[in-house]
Amino acid sequence: MKDARLRHGRASLALSFFVQGVTFALLVTRIPAIQDRYGISDGLLPVFLAAVPILAGVGSVVTEKVVARVRPRVVLRWAQPVVLLALLGVGAGSELWQAAVALGVFGLSVGALDASMNMMGVSLQRAYGRSIMLGFHAAYSLGGIAGASMAWAGAHWDLTLLVSYLPAVVVLLPAAFIGSRWYVEGAETDADGRREEVSSGVSVSFRLLMPLCLVMSFAYIGDSTVSNWSAKYLQDVLGSSEQLSTLPYNVYMVTTLLGRAVGDFGVRRFGAVTVVRFGSVLAAAGFGVVAVASGAWIGMLGFTMLGLGLCVIVPQTFAAAGRMFPGASDTAIARLNVFNYVGFLVGSPLVGALGDAWSYRGAMLVPMVLVLATLVYAKSFGPEPARYGGGHERPRTVDVG
Repeated sequence: MKDARLRHGRASLALSFFVQGVTFALLVTRIPAIQDRYGISDGLLPVFLAAVPILAGVGSVVTEKVVARVRPRVVLRWAQPVVLLALLGVGAGSELWQAAVALGVFGLSVGALDASMNMMGVSLQRAYGRSIMLGFHAAYSLGGIAGASMAWAGAHWDLTLLVSYLPAVVVLLPAAFIGSRWYVEGAETDADGRREEVSSGVSVSFRLLMPLCLVMSFAYIGDSTVSNWSAKYLQDVLGSSEQLSTLPYNVYMVTTLLGRAVGDFGVRRFGAVTVVRFGSVLAAAGFGVVAVASGAWIGMLGFTMLGLGLCVIVPQTFAAAGRMFPGASDTAIARLNVFNYVGFLVGSPLVGALGDAWSYRGAMLVPMVLVLATLVYAKSFGPEPARYGGGHERPRTVDVG
């Protein structure tokens, strides 16, 4: 019975990751349309774009406090519908203040959603006793591809934002809400499905968590560089056509999905430290190839390497935080999740400023060095939580599919 409950919990959580991938892609890939609909000036647009991750960070911090009283599955059950309705609000409004309110709600609820999803993923991985975290993030990548495809169709057929968003919300909102009935918090549920308190009172040392926070920021600086600058780089620096310049991000998303789909097997076979080291070197090499590329197709090769390398780092960073503080993993993950948004906020402006002041080829070397710096902190991904002061409980292995 317990094995079946864990399998159902794993499937329902994967669905939530998929839904979030669709939702986020539908928002970020239609930013030009959002700007046009609400008449947001080029000068004001960065304020709106920065507000979302800032508020998401606030939402993650608030979630840390909330889960001390309410379980992460409850937060996720209600945060996901709010995110979807906020997306619909972005498409339905017509006044600037309405866009501000909808994006503000989106940001706050996304922070709660990201934190609670990863809390539950780490808990389920502890119950399984083997790596499954990359699989959840693969579902997110798959959702991102689906959402970007829907957004492309909406733009291609010149559909309004509301018409583009409404079918996705109508389908995904009830699916996510029904799926939430099977949420399980893995290793910390007893035979009756109640949450077991583990090592209550265990504190999270920010000094010990900091290496993982830096890695999270470095990974998202790399990710935001690809999402925000790949098209411009291919077209302006490597001389590609406008049509070809849209391909690097799609290639990046596909390789991210492929890498995460097989990444758990790599972690089980070689260990998290080795996989993270390999991913860091591959991603850094990808940035290097992009920086020295002589043409568009060489640049595409670099972005392909980036997707395969970066895709393993973020899921393993969340998993490492759970191992480091097994008695306070929810708190550690909520705090770590804030640095997701720090990296997102820093990455795009950093590359843009360096590109304008120096060169975009040179700017690519900065995320290359930052991603490569992950090697310095790779030992933090090891399996020995006791030496970090986070508790001594070993994960229970459950033989489930």
